[in-house]
Amino acid sequence: MATYDEIGYAVEDGIATITLDRPDVYNAFTRTTVLELNDAIRTAGADDDVYVVILTGSGDGFCAGADTTAMPDWDEQSPEEYGAFLWLIQQVVGNLRGMATPSIAAVNGPAIGAGCDFALACDLRVVGHEGVMREGFVDIGLVPGDGGAWLLPRLIGESKAREYLLTGRDVEPEDAVDIGLAVERTDDAIAAARDLAAEIRDKPATAVQHTNRLVDPEMGFAEYCRLAAEYQWECVIDPEHQEAVAAFNEGREPVYDRGLND
Repeated sequence: MATYDEIGYAVEDGIATITLDRPDVYNAFTRTTVLELNDAIRTAGADDDVYVVILTGSGDGFCAGADTTAMPDWDEQSPEEYGAFLWLIQQVVGNLRGMATPSIAAVNGPAIGAGCDFALACDLRVVGHEGVMREGFVDIGLVPGDGGAWLLPRLIGESKAREYLLTGRDVEPEDAVDIGLAVERTDDAIAAARDLAAEIRDKPATAVQHTNRLVDPEMGFAEYCRLAAEYQWECVIDPEHQEAVAAFNEGREPVYDRGLND
C-alpha cells in the first residue's frame, strides 16, 4: 500500500479512509497534497476490496482550500502553468465523481473554497457541528475553478446555489441537511460517516456501484434505460444478488464472501 506525506490512507473492513493531514493549517493543501489525493482516490476506486470511500480531514478542519503560503507567485507564471495546477485540483473532483465506489465526505470542520468542492464531489456528506461549507471564491475575486458552480446547483437547485456562490455565505451545519446538501448533522462526523459507510458496504456490491453510476442528472432517459438493462443483467448473474434473494426467502441475513477483517 502506498504511503503519503500529506494525507493518510487506510483500509479497514472494506472501507477506505482518506484523510487530509495538515492539521496546523486546517488541512489547506499544497501541490503535493493534491497529487497524493488523486493517487489515493484512484487507488481506492480500483481496489476490489474497497466498498466505500470516506474523505475527511485531521484535527479541527476538513479542508481550508489552497495553502496560499505554499503557492507560487502567479504573476511570474504563464496561463499554461496556472491552468496545469488548477487541472490537478479539478482532477480531485473528477476522480471522486468518476468512481463507481460510493464516497462519503465526513465534514468534521470548515470546508472552504476547493475544500468545499472536494466535499461536494463526494456522493454523500455528513457534517459535524463545526462543518461549515463555503465556496467563498467571490470574496477573494476568483471564480469557483474547481467545480463548485457546476456541483452546487445540481445538489441544492440553481437559485439557492447562486445565493451561496454569489455572496460567499457559509452553508451552516444546521442548514446543510435542510437544503439537501448533507444526510446528517452529528457530534462526530467521522464516526457517523463510518456507520453510513458500513451500511452501504453491507449491500450487494455490484448493485451498489451500478446504482451509483445511474445517478447522473446529465443522463437522458433513453441512455438510462439502456444502461439500467445492462447493469440489471450483471446484477442478476452476480452471486451476491443470488445470496441476497436466498437469504430473504430463508428469513436470514445474507452472508457475502468478501474476506473482510473480523
